[in-house]
Amino acid sequence: MRRCLCPGSFDPVTNGHIDVIERAASLFDEVVVAIGANESKKGLFTVDERIDLLEKVCAHLPAVRVESFEGLLVDFARQRDIPAVVKGLRAVTDFDYELQMAQMNHRLTGLETLFVATNPDYSFLSSSLVKEVASYGGDVAGLVPDVVLQRLNERLGRR
Repeated sequence: MRRCLCPGSFDPVTNGHIDVIERAASLFDEVVVAIGANESKKGLFTVDERIDLLEKVCAHLPAVRVESFEGLLVDFARQRDIPAVVKGLRAVTDFDYELQMAQMNHRLTGLETLFVATNPDYSFLSSSLVKEVASYGGDVAGLVPDVVLQRLNERLGRR
């Protein structure tokens, strides 16, 4: 069985994330969406809320399951016998950072990283940008799944 991880903070999950997850699901038998849990960082959504949102927006993908992890991604992958990571790249700046991470992960445990060029429709999109725009009342419809938009509006006190 071919298995991979799609890691991230997903705070919140965007349509760009979903695009990468769907593409990974078309290439692998099982995709584990791995939410990094860092208790020292205050997120907009709790890890449990992010798991719930990802499970909802990935419900149409039977090969996808969602988990959270703490610590090193390589340890999480090794514990689950998952040999590969799939990451989306939006720009050259993503590549610089992600290449270093991929090389370190490979050196530590042999974990392979596959890069997927982001759909141009989402090349500018990040969770941080979505949160910032939404916090100032900007419209992020079409950038996040509908259920995420609803939760964002609730969290930010909008209808």
